[in-house]
Amino acid sequence: MERLWDDIATAYDKDIQVPGKEAHFLILIAFVSSFGFIRFSAHMIRAQVSWWPGNVETKSGTHIHHMFWGILLLITMGYIGIATSIPDPWFELVALAFGIGMGLTMDEFALWLNLEDVYWQKKGRQSIDAVVITVSLLVIALLGLRFWIDIWDAALGNAWLAIPIQLIGVAFAIVCFRKGRTLVGLVGLFVPVVAVIGALVPHREPASSSP
Repeated sequence: MERLWDDIATAYDKDIQVPGKEAHFLILIAFVSSFGFIRFSAHMIRAQVSWWPGNVETKSGTHIHHMFWGILLLITMGYIGIATSIPDPWFELVALAFGIGMGLTMDEFALWLNLEDVYWQKKGRQSIDAVVITVSLLVIALLGLRFWIDIWDAALGNAWLAIPIQLIGVAFAIVCFRKGRTLVGLVGLFVPVVAVIGALVPHREPASSSP
């Protein structure tokens, strides 16, 4: 296990730090983390968990969506990052804050796409799909092929084993798409085990409630 972490650390240094991709990496991590947290928070609020903080509202009762805070972060951190020259570690902190703003904003992608609050409706799935596609593209563009080869080589001892595994994942992802499991299929393109589970587990339609 120690050898595995050493190999991963070496891959990180060679493919992220040395090429100057660390800020991009921090944005990606902050983006995924903030999206996961705010989505979890929304479920806790909907479940009316007593000890979890509720929605933010004005005195008049207007609900302030977390997209509002995300846009403020994007504007502020974007301006600081572009218009000023800030040294380390402040630059990395700006990158993290920008990623958090992305997560808060993209979680309500369906809201600013449809101009209505569809968070818990069927259209609300558009937010998750948009986030999955965004993360997938960012990861591919950020890390590139060489990093993934190094990781597979560290985990399996032979990077060539990644080729048949990924091909299997793509095949099962296609099955997911044909079954209407778009989100699972998208994730499965990059995480083969997700595609396998999505393709093999029977799809159950939600039971319709009688009037």
